[in-house]
Amino acid sequence: MCVTLIGCSDGPLNNPYAASSSSEAVFYDSFRERPKHLDPVSSYSENEARFNSQIYEPVVQYHYLKRPYELTPLTAVALPEPTYFDPSGQQLAADAAQEDVQETVYRIQIQPGIMYQPHPAFARNENNGFQYHTLTAADLEHRATLADFELTGSRELVAEDYVYQIKRLVHPHLHSPIAGLMGKYIKGLPELSTRVAADEHANDSFVDLRAYDFAGAKAVDRYTYEIRLTQKYPQFRYWLAMPFFAPVPWEADAFYNQPGMKARNISLDWYPIGTGPYMLAENNPNRRMVLVKNPNFRGELYPTTGAADDASNGLLASADQRMPFIDVAHYSLEKEAIPGWTKFLQGYYDASSILSDSFDQAIQFNPQGEAQLTNVMREKGINLVTAVTTSISYLGFNMVDNVVGGDTERARKLRRAISIAIDYEELISIFANGRGVPAQGPIPPGIFGQIGGPEGINPYVYEWRDGHPVRKSVAAARELLSEAGYPDGRDAESGEQLTLYFETVSSGPGSKAMLNWYRKQFDKLGIQLVIRATDYNRFQEKIRKGSAQIFGWGWNADYPDPENFLFLLYGPNAKVASQGENAVNYQNPRFDELFVRMRSMSDGSERQELINDMTEILRRDSPWVWGFHPTGYTLYHDWYGNVKPNLMARNTLKYKTIDAQLRERKRGQWNDAVVWPVAALFVVLLISALPAWRTYVARQRAAAR
Repeated sequence: MCVTLIGCSDGPLNNPYAASSSSEAVFYDSFRERPKHLDPVSSYSENEARFNSQIYEPVVQYHYLKRPYELTPLTAVALPEPTYFDPSGQQLAADAAQEDVQETVYRIQIQPGIMYQPHPAFARNENNGFQYHTLTAADLEHRATLADFELTGSRELVAEDYVYQIKRLVHPHLHSPIAGLMGKYIKGLPELSTRVAADEHANDSFVDLRAYDFAGAKAVDRYTYEIRLTQKYPQFRYWLAMPFFAPVPWEADAFYNQPGMKARNISLDWYPIGTGPYMLAENNPNRRMVLVKNPNFRGELYPTTGAADDASNGLLASADQRMPFIDVAHYSLEKEAIPGWTKFLQGYYDASSILSDSFDQAIQFNPQGEAQLTNVMREKGINLVTAVTTSISYLGFNMVDNVVGGDTERARKLRRAISIAIDYEELISIFANGRGVPAQGPIPPGIFGQIGGPEGINPYVYEWRDGHPVRKSVAAARELLSEAGYPDGRDAESGEQLTLYFETVSSGPGSKAMLNWYRKQFDKLGIQLVIRATDYNRFQEKIRKGSAQIFGWGWNADYPDPENFLFLLYGPNAKVASQGENAVNYQNPRFDELFVRMRSMSDGSERQELINDMTEILRRDSPWVWGFHPTGYTLYHDWYGNVKPNLMARNTLKYKTIDAQLRERKRGQWNDAVVWPVAALFVVLLISALPAWRTYVARQRAAAR
């Protein structure tokens, strides 16, 4: 019977998917952590963006292929351009100085004819009223998911939907992570927050934000709206590309905020509603998440231009074709990394990151130190793409600490000595499989302001030799330490060994080796490093209060502008003083002065000179051990097309293609059932059973006689 069943199988026995989907344009991937927020007003995590960005549509997006990163219209007719006004209301030139600008206005026109996905919030009854906006407890009794609402509807996207979402930033129950920041720029937003909070207590169900007018955002007509800022803020155009500024229809709030809905997980955090190429068809975070093509999507054309080598790399083969190309995206829960890696090698996932334990199986380095695929991977038709991420991982010195902090030459030399001694090249090699680039300052490669070559190195830590930066010697670090008053790591006055404290949330078995490595780096200088591991909440509290001395931290770019990294060291953003993102509490008046000038400037030589001056100040003061910029490695099968890393865009699924026939053929080759062991076992069992069968037959005959 076992042999018969195996012979009747239509495909690999280990196929985890329905056989009917084998020839369809389905993308298969995995996720490890359920997305907590699918409401764009609250969502700020990568695991949420991979879903939200396929569903919601801000007015602009990042060009998929062009580098440096470039904004392009999405639902907008054209890229929004700011208009500046002085205190008397007179329009200013585009290059007006920040101090002259009293108000900035973005007038944004969206394309007509864009439709929302089918959704029960839009469903109408025979009287043209909303079918599901006045639900009773009895109406909800047998409805546990969004799919239990039989009727759906749709309507056209209008400018008011974008305005409505901006108002939602200050809804007291939604806790948008950018509400405080946007309150510094969007005119009247703090006052709107106060008004909504006061009125909201009188009505804890649906709050119709259409009734609240405020100067910061207003619809001019059906397809045009304005956003007013209280100052010049060029980086605001990048915020317009984020889901925070994607449209949300008022009908969604009215539908989801009915009594009984939240208890059933029927909410915008669970079931998003958008105009994008995909819609969430299944949200079962204990098993899978499924995106399907939005039947109301207007279509969008694949780019016709890109970077210099995109055509030769086949990335323009789909030029001017209508997207999306993939019909369904299937994400399965994988709590452990190894099963996901195995399924990728079997062809059941289309792309994969690389586990540290599997790195040598997938990657080898050529004599030039460049990463390339192993022969096994190439023979399977697996491809590799790498990209230095727009992020930084660094070690921070708390600048209000009385040992490692402060603006004294003693403290500066101590920080520089430690910066030299911590060998990040070694860390990258041992703990990151070579996937990283040592940082020379706060700005990652690919962001304006970062300079390569001999002019771009940190001269306090590196020297330029034979065409590349070389870390200064431990002897040089010891000399600096001695000049700081700690010869051989001991206080020159007391003779006591210098002891420093490193705060971390890493406490598991896997982190022990790295923490021991850090101890050894400090031990090179005779400094004792005490590791203080704690949970993340306690760690954050120490950072907020300024009681951490040295700690590991990092930052991923929100948008491709140097301001998004340099503001991490801007004095008024100090964590202790203002709970800002300056976690090390660095203060330098000259740096702050240059920062204010730099952030309002357009990219160009003048801005670059200011950034160079700011970077020099930071390198001299060394509030961070600059650490490294991680390099992302992604593997993908040759049936998965139009793959190019885009570190800013998250809405990239629509550009990808799937050759389902090639995938099905290779899955069959890689997962061909080996039948003979089962057949052999069957034969052995049959032979073993023959004596017992003969004995049984003999006894039956004897009994019959």
